[in-house]
Amino acid sequence: MTDIVQEMPWLARAWQTVQNRVADDRLPHALIVSGERGIGKRAWADAVAGLLVCERPSGQESGKPVACGRCKQCELYGAASHPDVRVYGPEKSRMVKVDQVRALSAFAVASPQVAHHKVAIIDRGDQLNINAANALLKTLEEPQPDVTLILLQESGRPLLPTIRSRCQALTIPVPGNAEANRWLINRVEQLPEGERPAADSLSKALMLAGNAPRLALEYATGDFIGLRDEALERFKEFMKSRIPLGEAARAFKTMGLEDTLWLFETWAADLARMIAGGAAKDTDSADMIGFLARTTPAWRAHELLEMVRDARAAGVYNASPELEASRLLIAWQALMPAKRSA
Repeated sequence: MTDIVQEMPWLARAWQTVQNRVADDRLPHALIVSGERGIGKRAWADAVAGLLVCERPSGQESGKPVACGRCKQCELYGAASHPDVRVYGPEKSRMVKVDQVRALSAFAVASPQVAHHKVAIIDRGDQLNINAANALLKTLEEPQPDVTLILLQESGRPLLPTIRSRCQALTIPVPGNAEANRWLINRVEQLPEGERPAADSLSKALMLAGNAPRLALEYATGDFIGLRDEALERFKEFMKSRIPLGEAARAFKTMGLEDTLWLFETWAADLARMIAGGAAKDTDSADMIGFLARTTPAWRAHELLEMVRDARAAGVYNASPELEASRLLIAWQALMPAKRSA
């Protein structure tokens, strides 16, 4: 894990921040790491965990410690079998549950099994349900000196203020287009020749991912782009009243709830940007959204964003992507000038 910056250069500042704090023995007991989906937050957290359990990190004197990769702890961690590193993430309900946090709390107060330090990672700390969040507060209020808690948070997803106030925050930025494109091309070139996406697919994937490289790779090598293009076409047709609501909503069903809400959130954010005189990130939908931006007040765009947040909260109860898409499509069609004057 010591080559994390070489692999993903945009992680350098966040990585150096942790190195400095480890070298100075100032690492906080709990750290919130926020950033866009698909920029490598989990890979970064894994590298930090590897450094914290290492017996003989090198570079300590220069203030840039890295895991040695050779000690017993590094070997255990490299084999994904280190008992003093635990990862907790959403389960089938898409949420981190209270039972998982109780297990984390028990892990936090127990003595390390083989290392001098323990690390607990909550992958998607923004998806703690309310009971889990309240249970986590007890652990945060009574920190143990031999455990570090890392909460990963997607940008724009809320955390309870009481949790945030008990942690230090660190943000991982999205790389620039050129840097993200270099990484994406390098990774694609490592694929078998017959599995490499075309150049135009890479450009589109990077645009849709907002320059988040790992998400762009997922899009370019999966079926998301085709599903999204179909959903966008049905969205446009519904906005012009050319197809019924049910037909438009069905196009979102196969995308799943998270990708459906992400798509509507992107379009609503683009609407807000264009109303304010900015440019759309999703260039394929820019003409339609630009048309709406000329006659839509800003508060309507923010109302759409709030509807997406409400739908995410409903996701705790396994809401239907088709049902949520229908609700959002109706709200979008109400923005059409003819609909408002009717």
